[in-house]
Amino acid sequence: MNGWILATIIVLALIVVVVKRLVGEPLNRRDLWAPPVILTTIGLYTLLRADGLRTADYAWLVGGCVLGLTLGHLRGSFVVVYEKRGFLWQRYRGRTFAAIVGTLVVMLGYGLLADQLGMRAAARPIHLTLGISFIGEALAVTRRGIALRVPFAPERR
Repeated sequence: MNGWILATIIVLALIVVVVKRLVGEPLNRRDLWAPPVILTTIGLYTLLRADGLRTADYAWLVGGCVLGLTLGHLRGSFVVVYEKRGFLWQRYRGRTFAAIVGTLVVMLGYGLLADQLGMRAAARPIHLTLGISFIGEALAVTRRGIALRVPFAPERR
């Protein structure tokens, strides 16, 4: 699939997710975990197909993954998790969007630094970066949901 088409699909999907979470939506495991796992899988597949990566590329990649996971977890701590109609719901708020902007700025800076120090672009698939970041967010939201002792919302049909 063309990289621009895939990137466009991912951006549109992210916009839909953000709008739904701004309004508030039932929190079910599949919707929380499927997108980050799919994005991470696509990113890993892209990474495995890359040729000529060096040890330094992998070191930067691991650092970026740790940073993305940490920032995603921080962002997830700003998501409101609450009970509604007997199930968990989630909603983004202003601080969540500030964390999103902060995450983008930090990851952009990390990417620019990595580029300046010679990391190959093929070692930084955007799908992997987004997926790992959303896994961090899902971990934080899941932990907070479990702490409320309210069941996750059922899967939609």
